[in-house]
Amino acid sequence: MAVAAAVGVVALGGVVFGVARCTREPRAADDKAIAAAATPVVLPLKPQDWRGEIDYRALDARIQAMMQDRSMTGLAVAVVEGGRLSFVKGYGVTAPDEGEAVGPDTVFRWASLSKTVAGSLSARLAQDGAFALADPLGKFHTSLRLPAGAQETLTIEQLLSQRTGLPRNAYDGWLEGGRAPKMIRQALGDVPPQCPPATCHTYQNVAFDTIREVVETTTHRPYAEEVRQRLFLPLGMGSATIGMGELSDARHWARPSRYGRRLTLAEAYYLTPAAAGVNSNIVDLARWMQAQMGLAPAVLPAGVLEEIQRPRVNTGKPYGNSPLGRTLEKPGYGLAMRSFGYQGHRLAGHSGAVDGYRATMMFDPEKKTGVVMLWNSESSLPFKLQAEVFDLYYHRPFTDWLELGKGQAQLEP
Repeated sequence: MAVAAAVGVVALGGVVFGVARCTREPRAADDKAIAAAATPVVLPLKPQDWRGEIDYRALDARIQAMMQDRSMTGLAVAVVEGGRLSFVKGYGVTAPDEGEAVGPDTVFRWASLSKTVAGSLSARLAQDGAFALADPLGKFHTSLRLPAGAQETLTIEQLLSQRTGLPRNAYDGWLEGGRAPKMIRQALGDVPPQCPPATCHTYQNVAFDTIREVVETTTHRPYAEEVRQRLFLPLGMGSATIGMGELSDARHWARPSRYGRRLTLAEAYYLTPAAAGVNSNIVDLARWMQAQMGLAPAVLPAGVLEEIQRPRVNTGKPYGNSPLGRTLEKPGYGLAMRSFGYQGHRLAGHSGAVDGYRATMMFDPEKKTGVVMLWNSESSLPFKLQAEVFDLYYHRPFTDWLELGKGQAQLEP
């Protein structure tokens, strides 16, 4: 595998690609507007390159201990401090049987972390006039049907903040069973609602993917191409793709696993690309987090980020009744972006879970500090590790969030 020191990574930059119908032409100044110091040319892969408030040697030791748990297979981690990429490392292997070592160029699935791409793209398109977040879905004649015809009045903003009123994860089982997403969306009108539309948070995948239809209708481009042109290319996210074939075509990619057993790569959630279709290596996920921190204003301006991160609705505890879940305060959901309080600090982010993969991003927008992780197993341990990263950054007394050796209760991201 191509290793670390050989990976040349440039600063966030590139051209902002417009929507032909409503977006201004790119300007040369856009390149300069994207923060140049965010991603170093030489990645911080070695202990001598790990610098910041966090004790990275201590963090590395905790991760190595965590990797001994039988629930772990491979893991990639990156930490951004003060807007700068400060730590990148791969652990374990890409497959439990003949896998290669995980490195900074290993591609994983984002799973539901992909929703942050849909939310960000939508907020940017709204700013550029492609549509308004307050537009009702009925305006776009999508395949979604809701009880009592509520799809006619439910807004784009309410869709992205998971306020359809449907029961949680409505008909995900149908998707996993091979049914087409548009057919499933047409059947959702017969599902008894959990609450009136727009009044509560109920997490969705199939219904959420309706935003893909809105994007394609208004931009006249496939969703994956719009994401690539508007976000991935200008952010320099060269490994980021959408689709199952794009994952398996990557030179170095992590295979799905569960407790040391290799799983078959499943297509189901790739059929809802706005909900769970993105792949990338850890460096490009770190770039995505840096953009969410405001370091790429030509791509995601401050006003767009405010729309994305502003909570619209209260949610349940993102990690259930676990010690971590009980510690996070005032959980909310914006435009496909979670927010919560932790020890007096406001954090934002999202996680993802599909068969054989997990992903997470958590960051402090004010401090421009956060952690991203991608792993090819169904372990809950890295979710808990996030709290240890922030404890190190905030110089808090050590708390054994991992509880290694005590057995792990599965956390729901």
